[in-house]
Amino acid sequence: MREQLRRWARWLRPGLGLKRWALLLAAGVFMAGVGMAVVADLGPVATLRGLLVELVLRLLPLRGASASLAAGLLLVAIGGLLVLVGLRATLRSVDRVLFPTGHPTLVEVLRQQRPLVRGPKIVALGGGTGLSTLLRGLKRHSTNITAIVTVFDDGGSSGRLRRDLGVLPPGDLRDCLVALAEAEPLMTRLFQYRFPGGAFDGHAFGNLFIASLAGVTGDLEEAIKETSKVLNIRGRVLPATLRDVVLCAEYEDGSIVAGESQIPLARRRIRRVFLQPAEVPALPEVLAAIAEADLIVIGPGSLYTSVIPNLLVRGVAEAVRRAASPRIYVCNVMTQPGETDGYTASDHVRALLAAAGPGLVTHVLVNTQAPRNAHLLRRYAAEGALPVQADLARLRGLGIEVVGEALMNEEELLRHDPARLAAAVMRLVPAAPRARV
Repeated sequence: MREQLRRWARWLRPGLGLKRWALLLAAGVFMAGVGMAVVADLGPVATLRGLLVELVLRLLPLRGASASLAAGLLLVAIGGLLVLVGLRATLRSVDRVLFPTGHPTLVEVLRQQRPLVRGPKIVALGGGTGLSTLLRGLKRHSTNITAIVTVFDDGGSSGRLRRDLGVLPPGDLRDCLVALAEAEPLMTRLFQYRFPGGAFDGHAFGNLFIASLAGVTGDLEEAIKETSKVLNIRGRVLPATLRDVVLCAEYEDGSIVAGESQIPLARRRIRRVFLQPAEVPALPEVLAAIAEADLIVIGPGSLYTSVIPNLLVRGVAEAVRRAASPRIYVCNVMTQPGETDGYTASDHVRALLAAAGPGLVTHVLVNTQAPRNAHLLRRYAAEGALPVQADLARLRGLGIEVVGEALMNEEELLRHDPARLAAAVMRLVPAAPRARV
């Protein structure tokens, strides 16, 4: 109660330009209340009623009950007018402070934000650029988004920070935070900026920022919350676990490689991926978000190094399987060299179910658009990446509801288009018949 009173008291501090309008509002509410009491002929305002009636008699040719009613209605009207004037002035004061240029206005922002606040609760699991692409589209439909992100990276800037400072790799977390950000474009560009040389060569500023906050707060989860405030994100970002874990892969020839960054380099067909140590707990907030979700989206992203690892954290796959909401797997649009060479869409789903167990997903969302950008196709082919074949018949044979749509963006890279992907996902929010596989 005391804390709530302190919060209210902040509105009365000098310099806000709100006190005069607050007093005007209070006066209007008081006058309107007294007027209604006069109209209702309540005893406690008998003396005041008499004075008002006398005033009305001098102004209007009325007598008896008519004079009393007119006095009350006059007071209600004046009080209502004061409330309207005070409320309008208060909103204009707030509008001028928050939006000094006049674009957008407070009303426009409220109109835009209200539907988003009421949007469905969406949980998205994955990592890397695939998940951040999805989040860029979803934030236009809801602010009730929880991104659950893999934290097993051991390469690049994240890997160096993990080895040098002992912090969990922040790279995928940074990408998702930036994707959900509503901060000024310069701030989001700053978080993605990579130093071109010196001791910080290759480090992303956002990675250093998150790692520094983790050192100050002593907690990566708290560092993410504070970074979310800086970037003014829509939704929240959670690491799948706070334990230091190594991702390992076993190939079909029986060999094993440790380290996320090393897994694709072997260029051998993967039999399974697993964690060392195997039993690592998920954050309680992760499991709670999955249980409360109206929609769960798995992927897109690197199948074995971004998508499946989240499901290997203890309790995550079981929580997804138990959820009553639609559970969608978004299949990649391109194969990934060293991970999914030659994989069709059904191969992706089979690998997912083999790792996490049957009953995981109710829908699979597949791109059916054939890329036309010959230059990009040649570039990807040179790296060993090809479009994922949408073998819809085989997918339906798995007992999953299949949704095939044109989802590709071919401007600079061959990847999902954020707006089209989010629109396709949002069409699955209403309850629909679901089959467990």
